[in-house]
Amino acid sequence: MTSETITADAAGTWKLGDLTVNRLGLGAMRLTGSAAFHHGEPSDRATSIAVLHKARELGVNHIDTAAFYFSSLRSANELINTALAPYPDDLVVVTKVGPFRDYSGEWGASARPEDLRGHVEENLRQLGRDHLDVVYLRRMRQDSIAEHFGALAELREAGLIRHLGISNVEPRHLAEAQAIAPVVSVQNRYALDHPDELLRICGEQGIAYVPFYAVAGTAGEHGATTHHEDEVLAIAKAHDASPAQIRIAWTLHQGPHVLAIPGTGNPGHLVENVAAGGIRLADDELARLDSSHPKAG
Repeated sequence: MTSETITADAAGTWKLGDLTVNRLGLGAMRLTGSAAFHHGEPSDRATSIAVLHKARELGVNHIDTAAFYFSSLRSANELINTALAPYPDDLVVVTKVGPFRDYSGEWGASARPEDLRGHVEENLRQLGRDHLDVVYLRRMRQDSIAEHFGALAELREAGLIRHLGISNVEPRHLAEAQAIAPVVSVQNRYALDHPDELLRICGEQGIAYVPFYAVAGTAGEHGATTHHEDEVLAIAKAHDASPAQIRIAWTLHQGPHVLAIPGTGNPGHLVENVAAGGIRLADDELARLDSSHPKAG
């Protein structure tokens, strides 16, 4: 397929609260290096900045980041600030809090509710902003998220956060959060080979659903999967597309409320990822892809 002329608006738009975004966005984790966090080689700074500039050129206006996205030499938030500030009015930068890494890169215990203001302020400092568009509370194994989400709701009331989301959650956590403050988005692991019942629940409630590892599949944080079923390969060939593009296209076909945020540190891969938003899968192709991966819920 011809990818050079396809821009992020080809996938359509959705709203995060009152913020309209193109459904094809960018995950920032892989801007920091060849693999997640401290594993692998740190990225080339100029290349990472070029990815961000190219993303804007292609109409990407939804970037997903976090203060804990850093490698031995690179910080995703700092790269975003350097490349894109002063921020365009249409650009929505979302971040997440909950996990915690010290300055050596080691993971610490999950943030306590009283820690979250400091984590929000760290994102504000790194991004050079006076408020954050959307902040996700990423659940870290706790049974209840009420206390943590309540702390973020207070920061929303104080004007540091515009909208709230939740991540790595079950349906009961969505209900728990909604009893405290509005939830504009849910970010969970979801892929062709990893279903999640919150996809349907969010669609019914008009809440954005943002999968992570949608292209990685079972490879997770280590990058795009190298394992593709025969149906994925066959449909990719029919569309003159890569298997990763078909996975992104399939993700976007799961509902108008689904936002894709494939991550990359490679400008060429970015162009391919954005172009996937222009792929239209036929009903029989979707059925073939779904047949070996029943959906949850």
